[in-house]
Amino acid sequence: MDSKIHSWMEQYAGALRDTFGSRLWFVGLQGSYARGEATAQSDIDAVVILDRVSPADLATYSAMLDRLPGRDKVCGFISGKDELFSWEPSDLFQFLYDTTSVLGSLEPLRERVSREDIRRAAWTGLCNVYHLCAHNMVHEKDPDILQGLYKSATFTLQAICYLQTGVYEKTREKLAARLQPDDRKILAWGHESRERPLSPEKFQSLSGNLLVWAREGLSHFSKERGC
Repeated sequence: MDSKIHSWMEQYAGALRDTFGSRLWFVGLQGSYARGEATAQSDIDAVVILDRVSPADLATYSAMLDRLPGRDKVCGFISGKDELFSWEPSDLFQFLYDTTSVLGSLEPLRERVSREDIRRAAWTGLCNVYHLCAHNMVHEKDPDILQGLYKSATFTLQAICYLQTGVYEKTREKLAARLQPDDRKILAWGHESRERPLSPEKFQSLSGNLLVWAREGLSHFSKERGC
């Protein structure tokens, strides 16, 4: 975490303490700022967990953010603690491992996520990438959607990497070093998908590569389960 975002997160955590007091259970940071990969266009993916969250709490939180610098860049996740402990476990995997703690700890949640949950997270990720990639190739033909799908594929690769190695790699550079060659190509193609303008030929090529990768991944997980 660089000094600029560290300073902002300290101000953010202080505002949360002033606003919610002892109800504040956890504060963290996700995304490109947490990975040290932020650009000028990056959002601040802040995480806040209270004891519980009501509609009034959300209005209070929004008003608090309005008083902070960089309001237009702030997004992220807010939840109540009880809600988070009731979350579908496979959906917790990415959240747990991608979140850098600023205040408090998510460690009590880890025991809720099993290897089978992580496997389901990877499998579901492949399903979603395949479906949306096919839809985009036929209907939207939108390079921005394609770029977003490669980002989703990166999250799926993090789950696949964890299943293969037992290690969660936050950065693309470290993730690439641990992936199998066919999976590593997805990261390279994802970088190419950011090109603008993206020619129709390039769009079709990158979309096709992603679709085939997801299809082969689905086949692998299905066979592994004995379907």
